Amino acid sequence: MKIERRAEFKLTVERSRFFALLFPAADEAALEEILKERRKEHRKACHHCWACRFEGEGGAVVERSKDDGEVGHPGRVLLESLRARGLVGGGLVVSRIFGGVKLGVGGVSRAFREAGEGALAAHSRVGDDA
Repeated sequence: MKIERRAEFKLTVERSRFFALLFPAADEAALEEILKERRKEHRKACHHCWACRFEGEGGAVVERSKDDGEVGHPGRVLLESLRARGLVGGGLVVSRIFGGVKLGVGGVSRAFREAGEGALAAHSRVGDDA
């Protein structure tokens, strides 16, 4: 299924704020523009972890993810969420503003997953209304 529109979700865990965005993008150049936009919008965020899935040549799916220095492999966690729904043609980025409390590897992974899943759920709800 193609990602047709943007969907956002905000989450707070132990004073850290997570801002998730599901977005359509045709290629890696479009992905870079989205990441640039998010870095500008959330300047206080230390980490902008992301995952994307694009249709490549011959119908093959090209997958990319990045943890942006965060522990717990959140980029991989976000990619798993996209795969589980069979979404292509865009990606998911979660920006974290550190709240002063360390969450640990498991806590970080859970928080990124929950934020990403919130954006995916918001995308599904909008689609159901159409």
